[in-house]
Amino acid sequence: MRVPRIYEAAGQPWQIGANIHLSEDAANHVGRVLRMTAGQQLELFNGDGNNYAATIVEATKRSVTVTIEHVATNQSEAPLAIHLAQGISRGERMDFVLQKSVELGVTEITPLFTERCGVKLTGERLLKKQQQWQKIVIAACEQSGRSVVPQVHTPMHLQQWLTAGAPSGLKLTLDPYAAKPLRDLADSPQQVTLFIGPEGGLTETEVQATASHEFLPVRLGPRILRTETAALTALSVIQYQFGDLA
Repeated sequence: MRVPRIYEAAGQPWQIGANIHLSEDAANHVGRVLRMTAGQQLELFNGDGNNYAATIVEATKRSVTVTIEHVATNQSEAPLAIHLAQGISRGERMDFVLQKSVELGVTEITPLFTERCGVKLTGERLLKKQQQWQKIVIAACEQSGRSVVPQVHTPMHLQQWLTAGAPSGLKLTLDPYAAKPLRDLADSPQQVTLFIGPEGGLTETEVQATASHEFLPVRLGPRILRTETAALTALSVIQYQFGDLA
């Protein structure tokens, strides 16, 4: 039987023998959803790259305390750092991209408002959406066995992001009309930033704007893919060519 993996935020690594009182969300999942009891085993992670084998010492529906029994470095992180800059799409499409991109090894995500973005969020609604997206990322780490949690950055407009200074390394814009196919990239980068548009795609102006900031337009093939399909396909190709997917 697979041991449940639970995320619990922490400011520093845990030591063997430490008693950890799980947060309300984690305790609810362990006590109410999984119905686990004292003496059962689970695996904790807090984002520092380690797996923490733990035993439940006390469990109710509202409170769970565990003891750390063993610490091991998690070897599941890819050698390639991938920053996904994703044009914000509606509802479940965006949630799906975030979930699956974490499974494919992205290290950070920036949601972007673009000209053809159909989502309008500001203020408190935008903050709540960012928090919801971060929870989706955490759940994907629990499922996929990762112990480093990718950060979902504050959503912003494309031009604001470019002006602020996009990450270093190989920078790619996915464009179905680009002259260069993704498979022809010959570099062996340690860091990749991948920019993908929303449901309506990118305008020519946006493609040119990214090119002026050293983004290389690339295409996946002869067919135009939906935004969620494009993201997962491109990430898979990049991880196959430069990362650890084979």
